[in-house]
Amino acid sequence: MDKETNIPVAEQGQFPQTPKHIFILSGQSNMAGRGGKFKHPHLNDSQWDGVVPPECQPHPSILRLSATLNWEPAREPLHRDIDTRKVCGVGPGMSFANAVRDHLGGGCLGLVPCAVGGTAIEEWDRGQQLYENMLKRSKESLKTKGEIKALLWYQGESDTSSHHDAEAYKGNMERLIHNVREDLGLPSLPIIQVAIASGGEYMEKVREAQLGIDLPNVTCVDAKGLPLKEDNLHLTTEAEVSLGRMLADAFLTKFNAAPSQSPPC
Repeated sequence: MDKETNIPVAEQGQFPQTPKHIFILSGQSNMAGRGGKFKHPHLNDSQWDGVVPPECQPHPSILRLSATLNWEPAREPLHRDIDTRKVCGVGPGMSFANAVRDHLGGGCLGLVPCAVGGTAIEEWDRGQQLYENMLKRSKESLKTKGEIKALLWYQGESDTSSHHDAEAYKGNMERLIHNVREDLGLPSLPIIQVAIASGGEYMEKVREAQLGIDLPNVTCVDAKGLPLKEDNLHLTTEAEVSLGRMLADAFLTKFNAAPSQSPPC
């Protein structure tokens, strides 16, 4: 029994259920989640406050692919063993999953966390470690005969510090979309981008690129205006919950055509 979720877990480590509907979560820190992260007043270290909003609570039908490539009950922080250089907190993934799980026609939902904080778009190019790890995890998620429904992508803050990086962003992002679709053999894979809410001097240039991408089955939700933490970079827990709902609305509106019914998870 998983102590956090009260959901039975297989004795040999692999969760007995496997997902039918798979979503890739990738990008940088605001996808990995920094909601509830704070600086401890007496320790030279950051911690997560452990607060999980109702919208982000575990559910028996929501699974997560761990760093060791095993399916397990999903719970916050989703990226705890993926984005290991920083303390993770609440991100948009669980809010998203809880919002869409009853609209998929039955079966378990699987989240594949891949985001790593502080990473620029060039680090997600084909052949780079981050891209190859995302590809490996995505392919592994398909071995249980599920279907990747969408890639949720929130990244770009690290490309706002120089005019060169911001100017190159659109081409780099379009190449990423092409590469991941080609390498997964999913030419029509839905991509839901998030237009960034924070960044450096050239933030608006990157936002312009994100909002201006016009490719089939690619859409964008705008995080601008969502509340930021005191660092003026990371979304608050409340904002992450709201973003998860925005991503869910985008998926259900644009990509979730009348699903066939399956047995419940």
